[in-house]
Amino acid sequence: MKRTDAPRRTVVPHGRSTRRAITTVGAIAALASLVLTGCTADTDAAQRTSPAARADAAATGEKLTYAQDLRISDAEQHLITRCMRKQGFRYWEEKPLSLDESRPVGYVQDDVDWARSHGYGSRIMAKDDRARLRNPNIAYRKSLSHSRQKAYDIAMDGDRNAVLLTSRTPSGGTITKQSGGCAGQAEKMLYGDPAAWFRADVTVRNLRPLYVGKLLRDKEFKSAVGAWSRCMSKAGHPFPDPDAARRSTREHSAEQTRAEEARTFANETRIAVADATCARSVSLRSIGEQREAHYVGELTAKYGHALDAHLRMQQQALTRAERMVPART
Repeated sequence: MKRTDAPRRTVVPHGRSTRRAITTVGAIAALASLVLTGCTADTDAAQRTSPAARADAAATGEKLTYAQDLRISDAEQHLITRCMRKQGFRYWEEKPLSLDESRPVGYVQDDVDWARSHGYGSRIMAKDDRARLRNPNIAYRKSLSHSRQKAYDIAMDGDRNAVLLTSRTPSGGTITKQSGGCAGQAEKMLYGDPAAWFRADVTVRNLRPLYVGKLLRDKEFKSAVGAWSRCMSKAGHPFPDPDAARRSTREHSAEQTRAEEARTFANETRIAVADATCARSVSLRSIGEQREAHYVGELTAKYGHALDAHLRMQQQALTRAERMVPART
C-alpha cells in the first residue's frame, strides 16, 4: 500500500480535437489530486455508478475513485491466482486491508472522521507490513525445490524470452520490466496492450517531480498553508505545514510496548484530527487542487497524450474488473 502515493493503477477519438481536449481536462483532474489528497473518498458513489454513468465518465475523462482503482488491483490478483493454479502452483490473492483502510493519504487530509479513526494511518501501515511479512506466497515459494522455484518464477513472470518493456521517465531515467507469464497475461486481459499501459503508467506516475516544487512555492497555496498553520497553533499544535505535523507523530521508538503504542496512537489521532479540521476550515484541499491543476496543465502540451492514454486504459480495465471481482468492502 502506498499511503502517500497514488494507487498503483494510478489515460482518439471520434471527433478528434474536441474529444481529445475533453479527455485531457479529465486526465489533468485525475493527476491533480494525487499529491494533495490521494484519491477521492466518494466510495459510495463509486459503488453505485451504473454502466451508463461509467461510459459518460470515460467519455469526459473523469478520474477513477480509489475504490475503483482497488477493484482493478483485485481483478489483477484474481487473474494471476487463476493462471498460476492452471500452471500447477498454489497462489493466494493479496488483499489484507479493507476499503476504508486502503484509502490513500496525501499531503492534505481533510476527512475528520477518518482521522479520528485512523490518525495518519500508522496502524494501517503496520497491519499492511505484517501482512507482507506473512505473505503465504513467499512461504509457499520457499517451500518448493530449487527447480520448482524456477518453474514458479517462469510461470509468474515468463522465461528469458519474455518481452522486456522499457520506458523513459519524464525526468530522463529509464524503467524496465519483464512482461510475461501470469503477471503479463493479467495486464493484457485488463489493459489490452501491456506495452502501451507500461509507457503511459511510467510517464504519469513520474510527472510529479516536475511540478511539486512549484506547487509548494505557489503564493496562493503557501498562503493557505499559512492559514492552516495559524489554525493549528490555536489548537495547540504549532506546525508550519501538514508534512511537519505528520512527521512529528513518527518520532518514537520503532519498538514500543502495547501501552506506549496506545499513547503514541492517541497523540497521532489528536494531531491528525486537528490537521483535518484546520485543512477543512481554510479550504486547503480545494485551493491546493486548483493550484495543482494549474501546474499539471502546463505539462499537457508535452504529456497530454500519455495522460489521455492512461485514463482511457484505466477505464477499460475497470469495466473488465467489474465483471470479475466484487467491490472491496
